[in-house]
Formats: sequence, structure tokens, C-alpha cells
Amino acid sequence: MTQINPYLSFNGNCREAMSFYQECLGGELYIQTIGESPMAEQFPVEARDRIMHANLKKGSLVLLAADHMNPKNDIIKGNSINLCLNCSTEDEIQTYFSKLSADGKVVHPLEDTFWGAKFAIVTDKFGMDWMLNFEKAKN
Repeated sequence: MTQINPYLSFNGNCREAMSFYQECLGGELYIQTIGESPMAEQFPVEARDRIMHANLKKGSLVLLAADHMNPKNDIIKGNSINLCLNCSTEDEIQTYFSKLSADGKVVHPLEDTFWGAKFAIVTDKFGMDWMLNFEKAKN
């Protein structure tokens, strides 16, 4: 099955961010540093603690990330992409809303919508924008 998965970049705090997402979303987290990879010798010693690849999996949910590797090019957080989390239950959306917004910012409160869903937008403490959606059963 072909999929598109978000791949997030961080400025040296990938491990912290992905551990936070694991606490929020659950699942299994795999992390590999540059120093643990076969490519370690190609990088300066001070870069070897950076995360080369992180993978958080929970069922069909897959979130990928790494620390930014190009010191000549800073990460610029834009407003053109949101992570959209489609939830299975009302309890689930409430839990994710509470956890992801902790120490972050609520952009749009969790509320019922005209399209028959519960919906919210939050910016987490790492600056990532999340759209949370729970489609209520159609009557």
C-alpha cells in the first residue's frame, strides 16, 4: 500500500520532540543517532549525538523525523503544512488535544463543527501545527 508520511525536521531536539509525541500518541519509537549509523565517520564528532532517523509507529499511524543536518541552512517553520490527526473516538481527540496543546498554543478550540465533527487546531511546544478531527457517526 502506498502511503505519504510526514517527516519532521528539528534543530537538535528531535529525541525530545519524538519522545513527547510518543507520550501523546502512544506507539513504539525507534531512534538512531548519527553515531550509531554506519555513516558516523563521515560526520564531525560533535554531530554524532544528533538523530539521523526517528520513527514512531502506532497501528497505521507513522511519524518520521530527524535532526536537521545542514548547519548552513537553518530550519524555517512555515505555515503551509499541518499534521492532521483523524481520531477514532471522542475520548481520543480529547486526550490528544490536551496532551499536544500542553505548553503549546490552542489556535482553534476543540468544538463541534458544522460538518458534523469535533475539531481543533493546536501548535505544540515544538512549533508543529496539528489539526485534530473526529468525525461523528452520521444519523
